[in-house]
Amino acid sequence: MSPANPMNRRKERIDALAAGSATVREAGSVDEKPGVSLIASAWQRLRRNPVFLVGAIITVGFVVLALVSSFVAPHDPAANLLIEKVRPQSNPVPGPEAGFPLGADDAGRDLLSRLLVGSRQTLVVGVFATLFGLAGGMTLGILAGAFGGWVDALVMRFVDVLLSIPSLLLAFSIAALASRPSQLTVIIAVAAVQVPVFARLLRGSMLAQRSSDHVLAARALGVNQRAVVFRHMLPNSLGPVIVQSTLVLATSIIDAAALSFLGLGNPDDRQPEWGQMLGRAQPFIYDYPHLAVLPAVCIIIVALGFTLMGESLREALDPKTRR
Repeated sequence: MSPANPMNRRKERIDALAAGSATVREAGSVDEKPGVSLIASAWQRLRRNPVFLVGAIITVGFVVLALVSSFVAPHDPAANLLIEKVRPQSNPVPGPEAGFPLGADDAGRDLLSRLLVGSRQTLVVGVFATLFGLAGGMTLGILAGAFGGWVDALVMRFVDVLLSIPSLLLAFSIAALASRPSQLTVIIAVAAVQVPVFARLLRGSMLAQRSSDHVLAARALGVNQRAVVFRHMLPNSLGPVIVQSTLVLATSIIDAAALSFLGLGNPDDRQPEWGQMLGRAQPFIYDYPHLAVLPAVCIIIVALGFTLMGESLREALDPKTRR
């Protein structure tokens, strides 16, 4: 077979297609598949991602445990059930026994029950701190991204000042201003740290949306500024913010535990919280390390779960890092 024959057959086929004597099926077909939304496409990748699945299992397990902790705890976490076995000199911390698999703390309270109920307090602090930080950051980000100009400059200088202060130092300073430490002061302090993070992220996303075709078209049609911002710019800018909120949950839990450890959390230890338990275990860290190790491991595992899930969401939704 001469080399010219394949070229001749290809030329004849092209001529036949141009003349309409050959069908499209004869020339070959392209498989048509229905379009997939960004969320559906991200979910297809996430459900095959083992990192996301591990993070989701940890996160869901933590949330479910926090919700049912009061029902599954074997004892009242505030009851001094083993107080008669506490000996300040010889046995300050009762060990495990029947009905108390992890023993008790220095006040004779069941350690397992305090860990279980403490998960609920940790979840409340982390969720509400993230929500308050998200609300404040979105307010500043919308102002800066929607108006621009001197409003943008003023808001961003305020955000830069907040970002220039180390996050834990800022949270510590805000919590220390309260006349009486409480769980609410911890939530406000941790939320204030997250405000500049959300504000800068949302502002950047909205600035990118300002020059997009659909926003320019809406303005050309005479749509008012409020509708452009809240119907066109904001909904398309929330993706990165939602992903960041998952990562911030892990940071909020760690910061709240640090403030409680330093004594700036809820002073009433009848309502256990993991960071508070860490601070209370400090005098016994050498002789009874399990009092500090157990709540510390719980904090680490929960923070790891939120971090793994957040990073996987970021990779799935970001076109630059999709795998």
